[in-house]
Amino acid sequence: MGMTVAEKILARAAGLPSVAAGDVVEPKVDLAMSHENAALVINQFLEVFEGTGRAPKVWDPSRVAVIFDHRVPAESPKTATNQKKIREFIAANGIGKFHDIRGDVGGICHQILPEYGYVRPGFVVVGTDSHTTSHGALGAFSFGIGATEMASVWSLGFAVNIEVPETIKVVVTGEFPPFVSAKDLILKVIGTLTAQGANYKVLEFHGETIRRMNTSGRIAICNMSVEAGATSGIVPGDDETVRYLRDESGVTDAIECVTPDADAHYVRTVEIDVSTLAPQIACPHTVDNVKPISAVAGTKVQQIVIGSCTNGRLDDLAIAAAILRGKKVAQGTRMLVFPASGRIFAQAMEQGYVQDFMKAGAVVMNSGCGPCLGVHEGALGDNETALSTTNRNFKGRMGNPKSEVYLCSPAVAAASAITGVITDPRES
Repeated sequence: MGMTVAEKILARAAGLPSVAAGDVVEPKVDLAMSHENAALVINQFLEVFEGTGRAPKVWDPSRVAVIFDHRVPAESPKTATNQKKIREFIAANGIGKFHDIRGDVGGICHQILPEYGYVRPGFVVVGTDSHTTSHGALGAFSFGIGATEMASVWSLGFAVNIEVPETIKVVVTGEFPPFVSAKDLILKVIGTLTAQGANYKVLEFHGETIRRMNTSGRIAICNMSVEAGATSGIVPGDDETVRYLRDESGVTDAIECVTPDADAHYVRTVEIDVSTLAPQIACPHTVDNVKPISAVAGTKVQQIVIGSCTNGRLDDLAIAAAILRGKKVAQGTRMLVFPASGRIFAQAMEQGYVQDFMKAGAVVMNSGCGPCLGVHEGALGDNETALSTTNRNFKGRMGNPKSEVYLCSPAVAAASAITGVITDPRES
């Protein structure tokens, strides 16, 4: 029996000729990522060495990445003190892949890793963030773990007791209609599978549409794979993967893409033709409560958010800016824009997108997670409604359990900002 991409990657990392779903392995980790929650990891890491007589030592500092993004700049003395603690640990352990709160090299962790070429096809990537699934866009097996598990990785260099997951094959065909994008595709997939339909499984994306899709779109679909319960989302590496890593990430060393065997076993195949796909909206309070935009058009919104690790890249900003150019954000509606990294922010300024947003009345914020997780910047008031390009809409997700969050694409967000109600960009 042949192997899926995830099985091939885990077999290599575990030093085995082959693995199959259900096997338990201990794969070597190629990259271990944390953000501000590295403070928790440090606490657990130091406990590992208590009473051993050995000095705490990270197994390989070159394979650890830490990015400040969830609370930047720090919103409280507690956060600032934790960030200080992390900086001291980073310096003491010689960790070079550290992205502090800076305008030049800062940004959201799931943008920074691909942007700087830290992720490659065939890598095993672990991160103390559930949306670590993002990096499957570059052909890696990438998944989220907790602080205790990460402390173990920091000390050992491998992940303990990992069960090889089953894989669902998602085959995507057709041409996207105008104003329909990868975000609409992944919302459709989540709505089809439900929030638990891919529990402890991998979503492996295939089809002509995926092959034509740029890396930004691939990051969006892998990022939100976890919202269907998936352990990881993977786009097998191909020419686009190599192009992105060479041209945009500056990678010069060998790149080896991993593809599935022709006789690989999949527990399910999902087929989607995007040629007739309408803009999709995830309605409160679950990501799988997905409806076509026609079902919710006209819903009044008080806050529009464009950004996050899902949709804060340059092409996302470009389509939103094009829709807003020469227009104004509706009175009674506020619009927040969060470029995914300092590099993207600079590119958006060079292209004039930042000016387009500001002239329209939007507020362009520093690169970071912003209001997505509900602890910093852009919280909602009681009984307010947000329309956002972020990835979760659970009750209280934007800081207030008495508010509602709808999820959408950048095109829908921009068109709706102009009217103050959920608006189909195809009709605006």
